[in-house]
Amino acid sequence: MNYTAAAPAVWEDADADADDCLLSADQCVIGAQHYFVKGLIEIPVIGCDAVFSWGVWVSLSRESYSRVSDLWNRPGREAEEPYFGWLTTDLPVYPTATFNLKTLVHTRPVGERFFVELEPTEHPLAVEQHGGINLSRVREIASTLSCAGDGEQR
Repeated sequence: MNYTAAAPAVWEDADADADDCLLSADQCVIGAQHYFVKGLIEIPVIGCDAVFSWGVWVSLSRESYSRVSDLWNRPGREAEEPYFGWLTTDLPVYPTATFNLKTLVHTRPVGERFFVELEPTEHPLAVEQHGGINLSRVREIASTLSCAGDGEQR
């Protein structure tokens, strides 16, 4: 019921060896100029209590990333206002690109990934997040992803 991207779409293998780059399970910095956090786009599954989630990367401003980092292990961080960001994961199951969709990144309690809220638009991903999907759509996504590889994308 989930799919996750290993890194932001703009990450390149050569970045791993650069002193001004970092890629962890939840944070990424490229060239000491581009800042990203990993979060979840959660989509309700209609007719059951399950939630389908996309593990995605979102770019943040330097100021927002600095604030997120300062609060990373601080209890109560979920009281923060959401941060604006741009989706930097391209999800292969949508007919139009998901890269650079507008988001709000909501902080959750320590140990939980951010909740990524898409701007309400007509983009199919935003429509699904705000309206939910049925089990047949979940199966369609799983089938598409299994044909494309191991369920993890970069």
